[in-house]
Amino acid sequence: MAIVLVTGGSGFIGSHTILRLLEQGHQVRTTVRDLKREGEVRAMLRQAGPDPGEDLSFVAADLMSDNNWAQAMLGCEYVQHIASPFPMGVPKHEDEIILPARAGTLRVLKAARAAGVRRVVITSSFAAVGYGHRNRRAPYDESDWTDLSAPLSAYVKSKTLAERAAWDFIARDGGALELAVVNPTAVFGPVLGPDFSTSIQILKAMLEGQMPGIPKLSFGVVDVRDVADLHVRAMTHPQAAGQRFLALAEPAMTLTEIARFLKTRFGPAAARVSTRTLPNWVVRLAALRNAPAREILSQLGQQKNASSQKARTLLGWQPRSNEEAITATVESLARLGLIKGVSAGSALATGGARA
Repeated sequence: MAIVLVTGGSGFIGSHTILRLLEQGHQVRTTVRDLKREGEVRAMLRQAGPDPGEDLSFVAADLMSDNNWAQAMLGCEYVQHIASPFPMGVPKHEDEIILPARAGTLRVLKAARAAGVRRVVITSSFAAVGYGHRNRRAPYDESDWTDLSAPLSAYVKSKTLAERAAWDFIARDGGALELAVVNPTAVFGPVLGPDFSTSIQILKAMLEGQMPGIPKLSFGVVDVRDVADLHVRAMTHPQAAGQRFLALAEPAMTLTEIARFLKTRFGPAAARVSTRTLPNWVVRLAALRNAPAREILSQLGQQKNASSQKARTLLGWQPRSNEEAITATVESLARLGLIKGVSAGSALATGGARA
């Protein structure tokens, strides 16, 4: 089987993509910024299966430096470029994440071209597809792009500009290098360690009672295992070259719907989850002093329905349901002791996620 480079192997999507690649018999090489993290990554992978041993190797590489990228690409047939900055807070300046995202993507593509890699799969985001369109009713698909002229968060801009730069590079300077892009919505699913998606931080905050009210937000949901599966399908399927693929289970869910599901599915373990929907004016008032609240203002009340039909039809992709993804998230958080005040026993007794 092929040697596959995975950038950002310590991350949530990266670690699950490594697992999927190993399951299919590939040899995996992954980049981390510090080789001291190798033990941590291997420990995370052991949460879901046996230690990969020599089938997994590590290279120290940083998206903002040319060092070691040629070494990382050596002998690789495919590259899964998953690493990208995603700040937990609001950056002081948007370029703090826009520049690394764009420059890092181009650095990986240039190194892949120079090494003779066959195809690169890039993890983009629904953030590059469905933002900046006010009062949109029709479902989004892969032909849509976020409107950069609208008020947008730095993260949304970074994903859009990085993906645009990737497609421009392939069209202009890519040579024989192929590109496919995966655009996930909010990523849930089994947590392997303390490094997980911002979407899961929201669930954690709800379960810990840190959200006394729920803003009127809507988004698609997808299980990280299905995101990893889609990455691998986009890597090897002949017709995936030159294509974008939205990753979501459908339909989109509101935060209030998620809160109600948590209450129903997990009972006492979700006792601190609020289902009280906040009026938009309350969120706007909070945004006067709260930077994270300001980040979501433009998304209040916006519908975020999208279609994953392309991935289903072209690649045979079959995602788990929204409910399975959320249940697996909560169970894994509880099992690892990552929800304050919620024991593994109480969550697992009322959960029951499917593998």
